[in-house]
Formats: sequence, structure tokens, C-alpha cells
Amino acid sequence: MTIDTVPYPQDLTDGVIRLRAYRDGDADALAEAVRESAASAGRWLAWARPDYDTATAQDWIRQCKQAWLLGDGFEMLIVDAQTDRFLGGMGVNQRHREHRFANLGYWLRSSAQGKGYVTRAGALALRFAFETVGISRIEIVAAHDNLPSRRAAERIGGTFEGILRNRLVIQGEPVDSAMYSVVPEDLQPAAAHMRSRST
Repeated sequence: MTIDTVPYPQDLTDGVIRLRAYRDGDADALAEAVRESAASAGRWLAWARPDYDTATAQDWIRQCKQAWLLGDGFEMLIVDAQTDRFLGGMGVNQRHREHRFANLGYWLRSSAQGKGYVTRAGALALRFAFETVGISRIEIVAAHDNLPSRRAAERIGGTFEGILRNRLVIQGEPVDSAMYSVVPEDLQPAAAHMRSRST
């Protein structure tokens, strides 16, 4: 079996935020951000706990690197483009090679929320997924009552496709979830709009 390799992104940025692959030295900053966000993100993400430590972060970074090398998933940090401050995470993951779709997941540390960072990072991640990885459909799945995540999916450009019964398991319980999708053609109107504004 041939593994299709995808190079680490070198400069996925819009000048305000940047997406980059995890580095070994990111563990302390990741652990700090997760602990800061346990009260908000922890409701939806089981790993976002007050006791999230550096060793757990190091294990996560190892898993991310392995998945990237295998071409199974592409987890990235959202960082401030000027200071490299850790803002959150965004991943193109759960890749299905045969039908060329994948999941887009994201989270922000509490102090970085409400500033449009997920929308910016989503635009960069979608182009990476479509143009570099060769994905033809991105899915965003959020618990039906996770309104912040659902609003972010809409701002990223996701099309709401319906409520899927028992699609996610959160805190050990199956929950109905909202499905959004983005396909490459969805990005073309936005690109055309930006070109028209520049002329």
C-alpha cells in the first residue's frame, strides 16, 4: 500500500493568524491553553479538562505527527501571526480516501474567543484541504445545542444539511448533531468577490 504524503504547511496565514503543524516544543503552551478553556470547551470536548498536563499534550503531539505522516489527518495550531501566541487548534481529520471527504474540527482558548479567529483559520484550512490534500468534501459536525460551534461552521461557509440522530457521543451520552458541509465550489464566489473588490 502506498502512503500519500502531505508536506507540513510552511506559511498558511492571512496576516492576522497562522496555521502551522505541531512542534515538540508546543506541549507546555498547549496544556496551558486547554486548562484555561476547560470550563467552556470541556462541555463539548472530553479531553478539555482542568488537569490536562504537559505529558498529555506531548502524547497528543506525537499522535498528530504520526497521523500526518500517514496522511490520515492534519492537526494544526492556530497562532497569532505576529507573536506566535497559541490561540487554539484546527484539524482536517478523519480522512476518507476512497470518497475524498474529511472532518474539520476546531477549538479556541477562552481568551481568544469572539475575535473571528476560527473563521480566518477555517478559510486557510479549507484551501489546504481542497488544494493540497485533494479533499472534495469537508464535513463539520457539532452537537445540536453547541451553538458557538454551529455559528462558526456557518461563518466558515458550511451548508447546513440536517440533524443527525445520535451522531456524537459527549460525556458518554449519544447526542443529536448538526451536519454542515463545504465543497470546493463554495469557495469560488468568495474568491470572485475578493477579486472584484481589488479591481
